[in-house]
Amino acid sequence: MVKFRNYLNREDKPIIIFDGGTGTSFQNLNLTSHHFGGDELEGCNENLVLTSPNIVEKVHNSFLEAGCHVIETNTFGASSIVLDEYNISNKAYEINKKAAQIAKKCANLYSSTNTPRFVAGSIGPTTKLPTLGHINFDKLKDSYEEQINGLIDGGIDLLLIETCQDVLQIKSALFASQEVIKNKNIELPIMISITMETTGTMLVGSDIASALTILEPYDIDILGLNCATGPVQMKEHIKYLAENSPFAISCIPNAGLPENIGGVAHYKLTPLELKMQLMNFIYDFNVQLIGGCCGTTPEHIKHLSSIIDEIVDKKIINKKLSTVKTNFVPSAASIYNAVPYKQDNSILIVGERLNASGSKKVRELLNEDDWDGLVSIAKQQQKENAHILDVNVDYVGRDGVKDMKEITSRLVTNINLPLMIDSTEADKMESGLKTVGGKCIINSTNYEDGDDRFNQVLKLALDYGAGIVIGTIDEDGMARTSEKKYKIAKRALIKTRSRGLADYEIFFDPLALPISTGIEEDRLNAKSTIEAISNIRKSFPDVHIILGISNISFGLSPLSRINLNSIFLDECIQSGLDSAIIAPNKILPLSKISAETKKLCLDLIYDRRKFENEICIYDPLVELTKAFQDLTISDFKKASTSNKNLTLEEKLKNHIVDGEKIGLEEQLNNALKKYKPLEIINTYLLDGMKVVGELFGSGQMQLPFVLQSAETMKFAVSVLEPHMETTDEKISNGKLLIATVKGDVHDIGKNLVDIILSNNGFDVINLGIKQDVSAIIDAQKKHNADCIAMSGLLVKSTAFMKDNLEAFNNADINVPVILGGAALTPKFVNEDCSQIYKGKILYGKDAFTDLQFMNEFMDSKKKGNWSNENGFTNTEDIQIKLASPRSSGKDKNLNKNIEKTKNIKLIENFNRSNFVDEEEPIKAPFLGTKVLQDIEIDFNKLIFYLDKKALFSGQWQIKKNKGQSVEEYNNYLDSYANPLLEKWIDIILDKGLISPKAVYGYFSCGRKDNSIYLFDNKSHKKISEFNFPRQKSGNNLCIADFYCDLKNNEPADIFPMQAVTMGEIASEYSQELFKADKYSDYLIFHGLTVQLAEALAEYVHSLVRIECGFKSYEPTNNREILAQKYRGARYSFGYPACPKVSDSNIQLSLLDTKRINLTMDESEQLHPEQSTTAIISLHSKAKYFSA
Repeated sequence: MVKFRNYLNREDKPIIIFDGGTGTSFQNLNLTSHHFGGDELEGCNENLVLTSPNIVEKVHNSFLEAGCHVIETNTFGASSIVLDEYNISNKAYEINKKAAQIAKKCANLYSSTNTPRFVAGSIGPTTKLPTLGHINFDKLKDSYEEQINGLIDGGIDLLLIETCQDVLQIKSALFASQEVIKNKNIELPIMISITMETTGTMLVGSDIASALTILEPYDIDILGLNCATGPVQMKEHIKYLAENSPFAISCIPNAGLPENIGGVAHYKLTPLELKMQLMNFIYDFNVQLIGGCCGTTPEHIKHLSSIIDEIVDKKIINKKLSTVKTNFVPSAASIYNAVPYKQDNSILIVGERLNASGSKKVRELLNEDDWDGLVSIAKQQQKENAHILDVNVDYVGRDGVKDMKEITSRLVTNINLPLMIDSTEADKMESGLKTVGGKCIINSTNYEDGDDRFNQVLKLALDYGAGIVIGTIDEDGMARTSEKKYKIAKRALIKTRSRGLADYEIFFDPLALPISTGIEEDRLNAKSTIEAISNIRKSFPDVHIILGISNISFGLSPLSRINLNSIFLDECIQSGLDSAIIAPNKILPLSKISAETKKLCLDLIYDRRKFENEICIYDPLVELTKAFQDLTISDFKKASTSNKNLTLEEKLKNHIVDGEKIGLEEQLNNALKKYKPLEIINTYLLDGMKVVGELFGSGQMQLPFVLQSAETMKFAVSVLEPHMETTDEKISNGKLLIATVKGDVHDIGKNLVDIILSNNGFDVINLGIKQDVSAIIDAQKKHNADCIAMSGLLVKSTAFMKDNLEAFNNADINVPVILGGAALTPKFVNEDCSQIYKGKILYGKDAFTDLQFMNEFMDSKKKGNWSNENGFTNTEDIQIKLASPRSSGKDKNLNKNIEKTKNIKLIENFNRSNFVDEEEPIKAPFLGTKVLQDIEIDFNKLIFYLDKKALFSGQWQIKKNKGQSVEEYNNYLDSYANPLLEKWIDIILDKGLISPKAVYGYFSCGRKDNSIYLFDNKSHKKISEFNFPRQKSGNNLCIADFYCDLKNNEPADIFPMQAVTMGEIASEYSQELFKADKYSDYLIFHGLTVQLAEALAEYVHSLVRIECGFKSYEPTNNREILAQKYRGARYSFGYPACPKVSDSNIQLSLLDTKRINLTMDESEQLHPEQSTTAIISLHSKAKYFSA
């Protein structure tokens, strides 16, 4: 069978059709939780390859029947990171391999010699944005490697890294791909498909030019777009790729922009319309690969497939597709924009001041861990028109790897300049490269230590798609003559070309050594460098030449240096220099340098001393020093003077807009001499935030910069708060209650609203993710918020929003409600939601729309111009538009006409899993139950079983911060969390705040089909039974399989059960703390007692294992316990393998848990709260699984 790459690059350049919206197909099948493997896994499409593979095959076959050439594996969210949200991260490899095998099986059925079918291994973006610090590079890469290994082992034909929202995420996926492909010693095509939002950029703000610049160095085959929009919105981006990209181009759009009808996304672009638009892309923009994303059906793909036979002149198309792109401009890039290496009217200016090796100020800031101060230096260089920023943190005694990560992680979201990662050590370079999503330049490598280090740094440039600076240094040291500099450059170029690095990615540094020392051997340094520049430029026209200009004048006075540096730079440019590491504000235009000074500088550069009788009678170095000996430059090292002519009020505003904290406190103190704190906040600082909102709304400011401004606003308020005169002087402009709805874990947009509004004077009550409507209603009754906001990214979330609105009506809540999130459209909010709710509704397009509404709403409310039922009663000067219901009969008809497949009938399987053999029955130490009172429980042993990770991160929410290393996090836990734990354990023991008790026992049992029958221990009469679900695929596991079958309808095995509690006193004390408004103590105590209940469950489970003869299997440390490295498993009712919560009532009755005051209420909640129950299997194959 033909390889995909060979097919793609065939001389006739065939048009290749991809499949359509897999998710759309699954949605149209009306699948239930049963198909996914249980309620906990509902919505996890990827798990269908294990639980319902026939459904996955059906979807694949529908697109193959429609004529597509490539089907994508059902693995878009099959990374361990995403699967972890369903607690099945351990199945990542299995799911990916199985998905690839299913797709390959389907493709082979439809493949032929003339029409081959291929499988693309789909790799989605996960739910984390590494650029914003959600996850580090290596953790993301490791997750991708696992996924890619599974896909390749399953037999895919190409890797598809799709729906990319963050360029650093793409780099991580590419790095993982390269590693796996290399380790397996195979060749595999790679396709990148990025997602451009309706804003015209990727989610983190990258435009198409920067994305192409960043990806161009990588060994990929295809680059294109998918998702988010329809073809119309993709046109300009596709056009740019057609004019500039060296890769084959793909376009896989949605069926137009989505509209939300009845909680379901609908896409109105018909198959014919999609076909015609993509056909134009083939003709006009050389697009070779087309397909469909969200909303596209087999009918859409059938129409796309017909394009191949309908193209009027295939020769023209093939000729266009065969044309090599020549318009690509070699560039560096931040995540926001590209900066060409060759500037039209300038050299490429690299800002030099963020360099610990050459700046005392930078070293001082590093020692103080003053990252804001370092960022301020970077921002100043941006204002001084630097094109690229050099970043060097090499400083003896510091952890350079950590420092590089710290500073680069801040720079990428605070400035929009590309970075030059500058270090003498490769590990520091790599630390920066793993943090920066843009295309960097590495500074530098050379041959000082021979080939090894040169090759090490060259590998970094190739692996991370970076340019590279190569210094003219070899084993003999720094090259001084122009001949030696040229020789080293040639040696390096032979190596870089052999490794596949393009000449235009290379920056040769011929070294500007000082001519200011007066030492004879230094006199020709400048002249040799200029000659070397000329020679390298003539021989290797595509490379770049860079210099650190200021080295030439080392040791001279500031004004002497400025003049000499400026003249030397001009001479180098005339000889072919096209880049320089300089401080732009320390370079003068030649027109501002006098003729006398210019002559002195040129004479010094070219060593035009004059001698009489071997005595120097004219030394330009001496004369230049004399010329400026009585002159000084004041405040040369201070930050920008761009604000010097601004008023105090304008300076305050600019601090907020620029997100600049440095110097802000001083300006605030000056302002306090004229204004009250609240006036400063509400007038001048909020004016700055208003500008930020306008810039964001117009697309001139990306999200990370908005957050930086918000952080600066928060800092300003913290400075002013101590100066408030009375407690009556409040900052709040109003109160907003915000939550992500039930079943939705996405919170980026919600948290942005929180940040923007809270820093614009509003009180925000942020309930978090996955909030049930009852929690929202309770919070509203408690806080009496002026407005409620609900967020949701998933389409199913919109249905919850509608249900929530009904619940608000029933709870007599009618405050305005803002609905936001990617799943929503104005039409859905206007026509579906506003007809339900008795109050007013706003479509929250973004955080600043919400802010605009809150400002206008609260202003009108205070003036008496607002009614919760009717909205604005005076609309003069009101810009915001509230949702207004209209007739939606057409949409109702559309809803009725949606095609639905018939319910899939699955035959129940009662056969024991082939994976689980029947083992010898367990011998119980006794039959019946046993109570453990608190005095019988060893508290020190109980603490041994405490899961500190779950306690600290889950219950106490002490999580690793953005940019915080694992070492720093662990140190923080040691210094804060562990002492806090010890403190509360002492309090609990001193005050007797828990009463740990347990009851456990052994019951005679036997398996019948998928059930376990329990028998009276004396009469052997059946007293109860538990029915368990069986997996529909995979190993077909069922809990019942872990027990022996009935023998002649008699029990042959034992069934251990247990129940534990921390006692009513723990629940009562929790409530006392809460009612006393001691929320922090409540959080700590409540979380600790919940985890102590889990620890007691482990304690009793261990006791059962030991009593039944498995002591030799017992783990010796807490980590192994939490990893379940013991015999058997423990299951609690309500989890996927035993989902029937009501069975707990049977369990409690059999154990007679009233003896330890443990009961269950009508809503199936345990009391006391800090309690848990479980059934136990001691079979060697027993493990956690989803059924």
